[in-house]
Amino acid sequence: MEGYLTSAGYTALILFGFLEAACIPISSEITFGFAGVLAYQGHLNLILVIIIGTLAELAGSYASYGVGRVGGHPLVHRLGRYVLVTEADVARAERFLTGRGAWAVPVARMIPFIRAFTSIVAGLVDIPALRFGALSLIGTLVYAVVMSSIGYGLGSAWNSVSHGLAIAGYLIFAIVVIAIAALVLYRLREFRRESAAQAAARTESRETLGR
Repeated sequence: MEGYLTSAGYTALILFGFLEAACIPISSEITFGFAGVLAYQGHLNLILVIIIGTLAELAGSYASYGVGRVGGHPLVHRLGRYVLVTEADVARAERFLTGRGAWAVPVARMIPFIRAFTSIVAGLVDIPALRFGALSLIGTLVYAVVMSSIGYGLGSAWNSVSHGLAIAGYLIFAIVVIAIAALVLYRLREFRRESAAQAAARTESRETLGR
């Protein structure tokens, strides 16, 4: 991600922002944080990072919102398996939004992990599209400002220690690869559990009807 952000700049920012908001497992913290570092180094403009990143995430949010609004839970379930989004993920975000009103949307868009699934749930609970867009824009803008500013503030420290990060970088890369593999295995196991539970429920329902 850092290499692509460095070489492609705003194009990478648009791509990563859109995909993350569309529930593809990409770290928005790295996207905005490192974009802030690049802004400090003069490769990008901090204001443009915030504006472009926010708009890219808003577009991705509307894509997820449309899936929830048009397809409901069945479509979310069918598409979720391809991006490792379980029903438990959606349920967690749904519990956060339920009973808190539409203003929970900007708050949820500022909370790591939950923010990625907020848009789907907003579509599932039929929050009006324009209201969703306005509230999502507020939360996303605040998040983008905070994360990009943190990266910008760390820019000087990044320059001072970057030459000594070669060995540490390989170690961190290995840890990240292991963590991603563990996450994928965990997600796949969650999908198998959910599928088994649903199959058992269907079997029990058929047996009950047969009686």
